[in-house]
Amino acid sequence: MFKFMKLVANENMKIYRRPRTYVMLGLMLALIAAISIITYFVDDTHNTLAWNMIFTESMISYMLITVFTIIIASGSVADEFTSGTIKLLLIRPWSRSKVLLSKYIAVLLYALGMAVVMLLFSFILNTVLFGYQDVTASEVVSPLVSGSVAAYLLKYSLLKYVSLVVTTTLAFMLATVSRSGALAIGLSLFLILGVNSFAPLLATLKYKWADYLLFIHLDLTQYLDDAPMRDGMTLGFAFFVLAIYYVIFVGLAWYVFKKRDVAA
Repeated sequence: MFKFMKLVANENMKIYRRPRTYVMLGLMLALIAAISIITYFVDDTHNTLAWNMIFTESMISYMLITVFTIIIASGSVADEFTSGTIKLLLIRPWSRSKVLLSKYIAVLLYALGMAVVMLLFSFILNTVLFGYQDVTASEVVSPLVSGSVAAYLLKYSLLKYVSLVVTTTLAFMLATVSRSGALAIGLSLFLILGVNSFAPLLATLKYKWADYLLFIHLDLTQYLDDAPMRDGMTLGFAFFVLAIYYVIFVGLAWYVFKKRDVAA
């Protein structure tokens, strides 16, 4: 187990040695800072709640994190084929499954790290600028929501991360199957950002099979406000549908990687 964790650590080093990793992090933090600082100087009444800013920036940032993680996930496998270093990986006494799993875990840790840094930075910055207010979720999110705003933010973040895991797995699978980072990034972004934008329209379909469409369930936060896109849909059912797609994506990636002559 310890040796496997060293393999995961090696994959993390590959991610954090590249300048693009820090450029993407810098862009996200700069955007958050810009939104908060501009709002602070524009709001003459100074009635802006820090929690309102945190939620606004979280929604924007999670979209950026999704795009950045897709880029990292797509390059994690495809870049090994492009540079030919995949052969060096397979010389080591590791099975192909463990090599692929280490890359997958490293990508998920990157996504988690980005989300944690984003939330902490946004919370600290907005608390400094606007002050800390002890408010409830109903005052910030919706009158239909009750409880602590911090607890709501935690649930919101967890559900966003689950969706991020599914999206990342899709990109990871496409990169593994195609061995092309550019194709995986382009196709993943098209599916997630393009097709997903039509999710509300897809939700209006009267057919039963529409209940099982991936894009209708990717935004799990719809269930926090008890406002699902389709009547009768529940969070449990959404998890079930996403789990089916997740197993398909993972299974396809592992099958192709193990069967392909990657050393050629």
